[in-house]
Amino acid sequence: MKNHFYTAILATGMLLLTGLGAMAQTDPHFSQTFIQPMTLNPALTGAIDGDYRVSAIWRSQYSNLLQTMGLSGEMTTNKNVNLGVNLLNQSTNDKAYSFTNAYLTMAYTGVRFGKDAMHYLTMALQGGILNRRFDISRMQFGDQWKSGIGYDPSTASNESWRTQNASALDMGAGLLYYDASPNKRVNLYAGFSAFHINKPKSPYITSDNGEVVPIRYNIHGGARIVVNEQIQVVPNFFYQRQKDAYETLVGIYGQLNAGLKTDLVLGANWRVDEAVVPFAGVYYNGFTFGFSYDVPFTPSTLMMSRGNSIEMSLSMVLQRKGNSETKAFYCPRF
Repeated sequence: MKNHFYTAILATGMLLLTGLGAMAQTDPHFSQTFIQPMTLNPALTGAIDGDYRVSAIWRSQYSNLLQTMGLSGEMTTNKNVNLGVNLLNQSTNDKAYSFTNAYLTMAYTGVRFGKDAMHYLTMALQGGILNRRFDISRMQFGDQWKSGIGYDPSTASNESWRTQNASALDMGAGLLYYDASPNKRVNLYAGFSAFHINKPKSPYITSDNGEVVPIRYNIHGGARIVVNEQIQVVPNFFYQRQKDAYETLVGIYGQLNAGLKTDLVLGANWRVDEAVVPFAGVYYNGFTFGFSYDVPFTPSTLMMSRGNSIEMSLSMVLQRKGNSETKAFYCPRF
């Protein structure tokens, strides 16, 4: 019963955040940002050392009361165009609240410059559906609790909801630069993206026109630094802002060549003023498994988290049949 009470609080909070675009970030997101690259920057679509990539990730927060799952697929073509699709769902454990996004992305990779044209400037557009759903039958409200009895499910709530299920067209765009030059000690990358650029409206308020979902802006970048034949390090940063909410991540990870087809990855990010996020991964023959653990370290985040958040991810990079060439792209696997 306590879990249902916390779920009601979470769902009501999500309503306020998604409907009013208030003082907090409205979009679900992950600590392992590069596992769901199209939610970070649509221009990252197909920026892989292969021809196809399929990625899946799961995140648990608030002692498993809130779960976020993502699934994405990308492919390169020989027409200077990369294509991708990504799905994202965030829900409470009893499905009282559900937030679902589904997008198609197209990235143009034909702008190249520098020696051997190995510097890329990629532009992308993204379009899809944003859906939010509330199941009132799974929620508990204050007027359903009675003194000396507790929660009485037979008591109808007087809460009024304008709608329980709504969808809207959603658009995004991104720009990415990266240096794909082989045999360099340092390769740089940086990008900028914006989501909800068509200003979709949320119906979860009394206004007939709804409230505009605020645009989310992302800036990210980093470098791949070759230490020696066995070790590479990747310092990186990520900043996003959505109305009055913002998040800053800075971090570094090391990639160790442990065999002909095996790499080990260890590192950590710092979510400024919120948490430290250590993570580890294993890469083998195109497959990468990753695990991260958000460790809050301020009184406010410790109270909000009710336990640390965890993420697990799996990605797979494939080559086309008969294609033994590896496309040069030096960017974090996470």
